[in-house]
Amino acid sequence: MKLFLAIVSASCLSEVAAFAPSAQRNVHSATALNAKVGIYYSTQTGNTETVAGYISEAAGLEIADIGDASDDEVAGLDSIIVGAPTWHTDEESERSGTEWDSWLYSTLPNIDVSGKNVAVFGVGDQASYSEYYCDAAGELYDLFEAAGCKMMGFTSTDGYDHESSKAERDGKFIGLMCDEDNQDDMSEDRAKAWVEQLKGEGFF
Repeated sequence: MKLFLAIVSASCLSEVAAFAPSAQRNVHSATALNAKVGIYYSTQTGNTETVAGYISEAAGLEIADIGDASDDEVAGLDSIIVGAPTWHTDEESERSGTEWDSWLYSTLPNIDVSGKNVAVFGVGDQASYSEYYCDAAGELYDLFEAAGCKMMGFTSTDGYDHESSKAERDGKFIGLMCDEDNQDDMSEDRAKAWVEQLKGEGFF
């Protein structure tokens, strides 16, 4: 009888262990997102970093200045969120006035990013620079798309007050656009909604 009870007890413990969540598996899944998705920005006044922070909080990811990113780090990602301000208005290239201006033309061509998911955000002033709103975001979009990336996260232009933007394609913004000078109270909610949209698009 004692032997029988011992066998039954051991069998029950084995079944419990089989159905119990694996601690190691949970740790892996918790870190998998961080290991494969990156948020990169560069900034002049801090506004782009602020918006990157809103996106970071909504997505549960860390942010980094693109100037601090290694080639291998970027190459190892599955999905990349990139953001920039616009300083050199009405220019055909190098519009952000930040580290992006050199990185896009000197570094990006040397990294294999083909097939990666990329989502772009831009920060601009639609009151003072209504004709050039978030133009640098359009440059990010064009160059990552040309590199073979899958571009995601288009948004509506509704709720904005600008005349034109190089970040528009077929009547939509190519990503999330924020205005910390005139609509700073809307940026955080816009970032949260955008992250939810990206989740629905399979970005993460």
